[in-house]
Amino acid sequence: MRKVLVTILALALTIGAKGQTETIDTAQFVAVYDYECRTQDAEGTPVTDRMQVVVQVGRTVTKSMPLSAYKEMDMEEEDDIMAAHQEAYLHMPTVWTGYPNGQTTVRDWIFPHEFEGTEPTPKIAWTLTDDTLTIGGYYCQTATCKFRGVAWTVCYTEEIPSSAGPWRLRGLPGLIVEAKNEAHTFCLTELRQEHTPIAAPEKNPDVQRMAYAKLLKHRNDVYGNRQYAKNPFFHVPDLNGGNLSLGGSIRHMEVFEFGGQQLAFADGHPLLTKAHVYQPLELK
Repeated sequence: MRKVLVTILALALTIGAKGQTETIDTAQFVAVYDYECRTQDAEGTPVTDRMQVVVQVGRTVTKSMPLSAYKEMDMEEEDDIMAAHQEAYLHMPTVWTGYPNGQTTVRDWIFPHEFEGTEPTPKIAWTLTDDTLTIGGYYCQTATCKFRGVAWTVCYTEEIPSSAGPWRLRGLPGLIVEAKNEAHTFCLTELRQEHTPIAAPEKNPDVQRMAYAKLLKHRNDVYGNRQYAKNPFFHVPDLNGGNLSLGGSIRHMEVFEFGGQQLAFADGHPLLTKAHVYQPLELK
């Protein structure tokens, strides 16, 4: 493997110190989920993208995030680089439920900026069913809902008395063990008794903060556009002319090379030259 530091398209990169983070809760346990998304590539061929989602469950705050946001990735290790690159196809944000003051905060990176949206924590209208089954050794019950325009069927277990779940799914009388619909599946694979600190969003002045509804609209406008799969940078003005203004969001670029394949990262975030058709977790 060869790593090369590069400046791409003559970008003027502004160097800025990142802010510090604070501890806002302590995890009582950590749940790890396998996440799958069934979609198509830029040529219309069916593909299934996979990654892991880590959920820290505290007393007042639950934090759901991609594995790369929980684990310190070693960017000299090929497995870590490839895992982080695979996550880029899935657009999984980091979600703090219960922060601040019982609200929900979402941090998302949509090239070339990092965004943060906050809203009152929505109550999900679950319909409990009489169906039961065993998943991973846990006795589970089932429930259904339609959250933000997307239908879900989930299995939860009262053997783990927590209302948490992956991403923004929550609010049942037991931990969510599995959640699925036509495009998406979350499945609990590991439960860890790790009493780790839950960190608040980093106090980075470059993050663009807004109401969550505005962030959701921007995400769906970018990723849901027909151009996105073939040209993930279609929404960035003047990119092809090499006169891109980043507004101070990006500090450095890196390119990792594996046997002729180059993977580019901006501030540790993978950049895709081609993407997959977006399957939204939320529509509105």
